[in-house]
Amino acid sequence: MPRYALKIEYNGAPFAGWQRQADQPSVQAAIEAALAKLELRTHTIAAAGRTDAGVHARGQVAHCDMEKDWAPFRLMEALNHHLKPQPVAIVDAAEVDSDWHARFSAIERRYLFRLLIRRAPATMEAGHVWQVKHPLDTALMRDGAAHLIGHHDFTTFRSVMCQAKSPVKTLDKIEITRVETDAGVEIQFGLAARSFLHNQVRSIVGTLERVGAGSWTPEAVRDALEAKDRAACGPVCPPQGLYLMDVGYAGRVWTAHQ
Repeated sequence: MPRYALKIEYNGAPFAGWQRQADQPSVQAAIEAALAKLELRTHTIAAAGRTDAGVHARGQVAHCDMEKDWAPFRLMEALNHHLKPQPVAIVDAAEVDSDWHARFSAIERRYLFRLLIRRAPATMEAGHVWQVKHPLDTALMRDGAAHLIGHHDFTTFRSVMCQAKSPVKTLDKIEITRVETDAGVEIQFGLAARSFLHNQVRSIVGTLERVGAGSWTPEAVRDALEAKDRAACGPVCPPQGLYLMDVGYAGRVWTAHQ
């Protein structure tokens, strides 16, 4: 059976997350239902990461096994036809080796978190950013983030429901950028690592927001990390500002159809 990699974009607002659930809509179930329209049978796809309810994706990756040999472009077009009107799109597809795995073959994952500083309620960006009304000091947040870069035990910054075997991860990058927009001031957090723990990004951003607001010192982030205690974490920020932007693999995968 030929195997295909799918690059997927979705608005997470109407879904209970990526993972298929018995009684709630999910992105996985939407794509598997579309696959069943192409080949009438039960399909099970695997993704690079299981995003939570309300989290968006620009570059989620999954793989599927098909009985028929599909031209990747035709597979992408057919799936997009059957995914309508749900806010899910296949933006690229490629045939891959039978042992290639969307999750286990990945060597990097990149996330973006968008935080909007604005007094008035967000309208156009509602559901796509975390909005706060108070100013934030970007320099202080960068100083706090510096303590998290590298190889650490991130017990403090992972959900108690995290199923990872180890809390030890290597965080390769946290970039914090201040952008002036017509909608207000947007703070963008870009994070990169081979893999992340459950709620790690939202826990980190929520903690750094407290630093930017002046409630925490940058050194308090180091102390929280060293505590290796979930109770030492700052507040976990809401999901709607989080985007899975890209998943990296060794060698070339995509053919840039979009």
